[in-house]
Amino acid sequence: MPLALPKAFQRTPIQRMRDLESLGLSRPRVRSLVDKGILEKASRGLYILRSADVSENRTLAEVGKKVPHGVICLLTALRFHNLTTQVPHQVWIALERSAWSPKVEHLSLKIVRYSGKALQEGHQKHVIEGVPVLITSPAKTVADCFKYRNKIGLDVALEALREVCRKRICSTDELMHFARVCRVANVIKPYLESMACPQKPSAA
Repeated sequence: MPLALPKAFQRTPIQRMRDLESLGLSRPRVRSLVDKGILEKASRGLYILRSADVSENRTLAEVGKKVPHGVICLLTALRFHNLTTQVPHQVWIALERSAWSPKVEHLSLKIVRYSGKALQEGHQKHVIEGVPVLITSPAKTVADCFKYRNKIGLDVALEALREVCRKRICSTDELMHFARVCRVANVIKPYLESMACPQKPSAA
C-alpha cells in the first residue's frame, strides 16, 4: 500500500476519489483496497477508511466532504447544537440559489436555497472526523427556524429559542441581528421578549 494512503486517511478518514487520484492512487488500486476491506465506498466518488472510528456526526462529515460549499442548517443544525428533541431523517443543507443539487446515494438531503447575507453570514466551521463542515451558528439556526416555521413547525422554532436562552448560548442582540437578516424580526421579537435571554454574548 502506498505510504500516501495511510497518511491521507490519518488526517481525514473520508476522501473523495479526486483526492486519492491526486495522491497517485489509480481507480483500480482504490477498487482493490475496497475489495480487501481496507476502504469502504460510502457513495459515488467517496471512500472511508474502514478502521476509522465512527463519530455520531459521521453523516455530516460525509456531506461536508461531498458538498464543501453547502451549509448544514435548520433541523440538522439544531440537532448538532443540541437545541431540539427532534431527530431529523434528512440532512438539511443550505445552498446558493444557482448551485447544483448534489446527491449522496445513501443519505437523504433536504436542500434549502439561500442567497445574500442569509447564506454568507452566521455559519461556523467545525472539523468532524478531519473534515471541515460549515454549520449555521445557534443564533442563525434559530432565526432560520422562524423563517421556515411553516416547513418545520413553529413549535420546533420555539423550542430552539427557549433552549438558546436557557443555556445562554447567544445574546438577544445576536438573535435579533440574524432575525433581521432572515426578515423575521417582527415574528421573533414578541417571543424573545417573554424569555430571559442574556443581553450580551455568554463568556463561553
